[in-house]
Amino acid sequence: MPVTCLKSNHIVAFLFFIISLFNAGISFAQQDVAGTTIASSFKFKTVIIDAGHGGKDPGAHGAYSKEKNVALSIAKKLRDLINDEMSGIKVVMTRSTDVFIELHKRTDIANDNKGNLFISIHCNSSPQRKSTERGSLLLVYGFHRSEEQREALRENASIYIEKDYKDKYNGYGTDAVVNTIVLNAFQQKYRKQSIQFGDLVNREFKKTDGRHSLGVKEQGVLVLAQSGMPAVLVETGFINNPADEDYLNSSEGQNAVARSILRALKQYRNNLEGR
Repeated sequence: MPVTCLKSNHIVAFLFFIISLFNAGISFAQQDVAGTTIASSFKFKTVIIDAGHGGKDPGAHGAYSKEKNVALSIAKKLRDLINDEMSGIKVVMTRSTDVFIELHKRTDIANDNKGNLFISIHCNSSPQRKSTERGSLLLVYGFHRSEEQREALRENASIYIEKDYKDKYNGYGTDAVVNTIVLNAFQQKYRKQSIQFGDLVNREFKKTDGRHSLGVKEQGVLVLAQSGMPAVLVETGFINNPADEDYLNSSEGQNAVARSILRALKQYRNNLEGR
């Protein structure tokens, strides 16, 4: 068969693949011709929890606390809640002690463990010594780092997890045009899923906890862009705002933040699995 014809067949096949990805909608559940919801075969298995900073990198600081310690404490609480309440979910921590982990190693941990979602826990800060800004913020990767994320997707090789990927994505790995189509499709899907999870966490912070929130925003965050999976960075509050700092250092505040993320995670998993 001529090469041009072969490529044409690949592209036609991938047009149907892309349509199937985006027709699934936000919930990613499928429906039959009668409109009855069919449970997705996808199983959410692994969540990566990244406690920002650590060791020689303290992150931002408030009047009496450091971001690295607050982030780790919340991350560990979230880990324990997931282990207690979400059976069958594997939790991988990028760090569980006060150690310095380079950014690329954090994403290596996430990618090597084939994570289904990357959650990075941080505290926000403003240039002022005492911030008047307050509240949470959810960040997803911006399109200006799209090349980095495509490389992460390529390295993470989400496609290769599927045993029949050579048949299903005919030509992937050998055809540059097909590779681009496949990686762009995964990137678009993961972006949509990142925003969906960010929106769910944002809703929990605002409606359940009654906290002020700056919403969900796109930003060129390296640790998100290099994660070959849906990824959200949670700015839990402004550590240099006195009220936020007190909240983020209290057991009540840390438990509330962790529980809000947990509730969002449960809903996110249900949406993905079509429950």
